[in-house]
Amino acid sequence: MTTYLINHLRIPNGIPKAESLRYLESVEATFKPYGGRWLAIDAPVEVREGAWPGSVVLMEFPDRRTAVEWYESPEYQSILHLRTDNTISDLIFVDPVGPDFTSARWAQEIRATLAAGS
Repeated sequence: MTTYLINHLRIPNGIPKAESLRYLESVEATFKPYGGRWLAIDAPVEVREGAWPGSVVLMEFPDRRTAVEWYESPEYQSILHLRTDNTISDLIFVDPVGPDFTSARWAQEIRATLAAGS
């Protein structure tokens, strides 16, 4: 099942450092062999609720295992510091819901779990 990487990215003072640019020049070569691809990068967001300073990076991987293998790979780990030392990031992997998912059924499952715990 597809896995998405979401990075809430903030660049201090809004100006990328040279190391951040080196990261951008190098990162594709690390994730392409794992089937990763860009869906959005440095995309501005339209905030409707709450606050979201910065931008978003959205990537797609074939599955969670492959995404984690990429993240933990020696190739990526060797450049990771170029991003983490120069930006503020909240980075997550998330799997989509299945094709039959409904929020109503999910609510019913939560209700059943809560009732069983009473």
